Parts: sequence; structure tokens; C-alpha cells
Amino acid sequence: MTGGAGSNRVGWTSAAAASALRGEIRVPGDKSVSHRAIMLAALAEGTSRVSGFLEGEDTRATARAFAHMGVRIEAPRDNERIVHGAGLHGLSAPHAALDCGNAGTGMRLLTGLLAGQLFDTTLIGDESLSRRPMRRVIEPLTRMGARIEAGEGGVPPLHICGKRELCGIAYELPVASAQVKSAILLAGLYARGETHVSEPHPTRDYTERMLLAFGWPIDFTPGSARLQGGHRLQATDVVVPADFSSAAFFLVASSIVTGSELVLRDVGINPRRTGLLQALRLMGADIAEANPRLLGGEAVADLIVRAAPLRGIDVPVELVPDMIDEFPALFIAAAVARGTTRIRGAAELRVKESDRLAVMAKGLRMLGVRIEETPDGAVIDGGTVQGGCVDSAGDHRCAMSFAVAGLCASDVVRIADCANVATSFPGFVELANGCGFGLRATAD
Repeated sequence: MTGGAGSNRVGWTSAAAASALRGEIRVPGDKSVSHRAIMLAALAEGTSRVSGFLEGEDTRATARAFAHMGVRIEAPRDNERIVHGAGLHGLSAPHAALDCGNAGTGMRLLTGLLAGQLFDTTLIGDESLSRRPMRRVIEPLTRMGARIEAGEGGVPPLHICGKRELCGIAYELPVASAQVKSAILLAGLYARGETHVSEPHPTRDYTERMLLAFGWPIDFTPGSARLQGGHRLQATDVVVPADFSSAAFFLVASSIVTGSELVLRDVGINPRRTGLLQALRLMGADIAEANPRLLGGEAVADLIVRAAPLRGIDVPVELVPDMIDEFPALFIAAAVARGTTRIRGAAELRVKESDRLAVMAKGLRMLGVRIEETPDGAVIDGGTVQGGCVDSAGDHRCAMSFAVAGLCASDVVRIADCANVATSFPGFVELANGCGFGLRATAD
């Protein structure tokens, strides 16, 4: 499987597993951590080494953006970057718009970071990113003194005006979002006074942990973070754990294919990221954690997953923010579980790389699954998955989830528009087939 975000003619066929899934694998590095590591290393004083960097199109787009702003970034080997930091005020004006590709995380975090620069910048993205809402970031940054111009409806491209004096604010997020929180905190590095962000539900704290690792004083507890402007970032080495969102597809796959046992190495288990783990266990999944430890300041463990009969559940609303990226995989678990699974409180899925509620509901109906789409979730009656043709709508997580569905389908599942998988999980087909998937790349 090859192809970039701009190529949409890659499709897959997914066949039922010939036998149980077996093996030990390590999925690629965490995308969220990789984005943040490049950003803070670029603003630090000194040279940082980032190990385990995700070689995805999204994270490479972030690295290219800083290279265009004068930061020297070396790639001595795959999954490694050496970043020669320019310091907090050492970035230079790019000669053209910065292309974030498909990376919503990259664009939203860059918007906060660039709001405090002395030069103007324009952020653009691919067709999918150009439809995603940015007002939720623009509004608090404007309250801090930033001036940001967006396209009609508050979507990219974004033009960020430089030479603005920023002031810290106390901001209560109306919707829990680690991206919005992080954008505000990054702007707070350049702001006068204190910046305080509080959340209706705690979200992942990668930005807070990494700021501490780079030497910036920050106080944070679940649901709250505060920092003062005027400090410095000091270079440090970052080890990126394996991405839990990428591991999610294998957790579900090994749970639903009879006789499977798969070991996933070095998976990040930040508690603000692993809602799916809790949800699958409520459904009856057999997932054990071994060798828990810290890797680059982040909690990691080896996850051992064995096949188990799953049952439908009412997904606890409190888990939703901690598994928002993993819902497409959960839909597949629900489709084969005994009984009914009810999902609510997940309206955020409608403004991801695609309307994931609509894409997953339409696709599962094509595979014979009874599913009722609701404004903020779905009701899924588990049972038999049939073969058929589905469209991932260019959404990497939907494409990989439908590939998992093919493992237990009664006939071949054909999946269209899979090229964007390269944004988050390069080498997915090869790794999946190595442990027992039957994936084949085709032309749509």
C-alpha cells in the first residue's frame, strides 16, 4: 500500500482470516507525541533527538513546516529526527504558505504557536482538512490578542497575523479537546501573564508533559493546566511510544478472530488516551498489560490480546473523550458482538477527517449490519458481517477499521479510498498481513 494524501485511487480487498492472528508487533510511533516533539524541539535552545518518530505524512508535514521557518532538522535514519532548535523567538518567516496536509493536530497547534510570532503566516491543508472547523481554536486565541483570518465558515486556509501582543487568559473549553487546549497553551508561551485552560472532561496531557520535559514550568491536573509566559525551552531527547490509536485495530482484530493471540509492544497507555481499552474490557475482551514502564516520560506497556466472545454494551459517556479517535475500530467490535451496543455523546466524530458516524454507519449497512445512526452516536445490533463494497471517504481510521471487519466477514470486503492511511500508519498492510490479515491493495 502506497500513496499519499493527494492520491485517492488506492483501495483494498480484505478477506476473512485463514487462521488465528499470531505474533509480536510494534505499531508505529504515536502521532500526537511526534507532532509535539518536533514543535517543542524546534522552539528549544540546543539540539534534541526524537526517537520513534512516526514516518507518516501528517508528522512529516509538521517537520517540513518548521524547516520552512528556518529550523534545521536531520533524519539520520527512519523514525529518528535530530532537531537543531531555533529558540522561542528564532523562527523566520516562510516564503510560502505552510501545508499541513491532512493533519488537524498540526494545523491547530501551529495556529497557537504562530499567533505569537513576529511574521505573518498562512496555513493550508488538503481537501479534507480544508473542511474542518477552526473557530474553536480561533476564538480563544483572538481573546488572547491574536488576529487570525479564516475561510468562509471558519475553515482553512488560515492567515495568522504577526507582531501581535498576546495576553494570558483563563479559558473554559466548551467542548473537551486536547488540540484546542494545546493551541492555547502554546500561544501562552508567548503571552504576558498566566494562561489557564480548564476542561469539561480531562483530555490527553501530552503537551503538558512535554513542556515539562523541555523545562517549561507548568502546573496541570486532570482537566486543568496553567503556565506563565516568559520562560525558555531547553533541548531534550524524546522517545516516542507506539501509538495506541494504531494499536486499536489490532486489539479489535485479535479479539474477534477465533484462537488469536497477539502481543503489541511498547504501546502508550496514557490514561487520557485508552478509553477503548476500558470499553473493550467491558465488552468481554481479554487484554492484559505486561511490563508497564515509562518511556520518554510516557506510560507504556506490552498489550497481550487473546480472542474472546464480545457482548454489546452502553458505552459510558465518560469514556468518550478518551477514545474519540478509536471509535471506528469500536464500531467493528460492536458489529460482531452479541447484543446491542449504544454510543452517545460522540458528536465530535462528525468533524474529524470525515463524518465518521456517517461513514461507519453507511459502510456497516453495506456489510449487512443493523445500525441506527443518531445525532451524537449510533445503536449497533451485533451479529454477522457480510461481504460487500464500502467507501472509507478518504478517512484513514475508517479504512483500517473496515479492513478489520473483513477478517470475520462471510465474503470479501472491498474498501475504496484508502490512500490516506499513509498519514498515520505507513506500512499498515505489510504489518497486518504479517500477523494474519488477508489484505490486498487494488485500484479503486
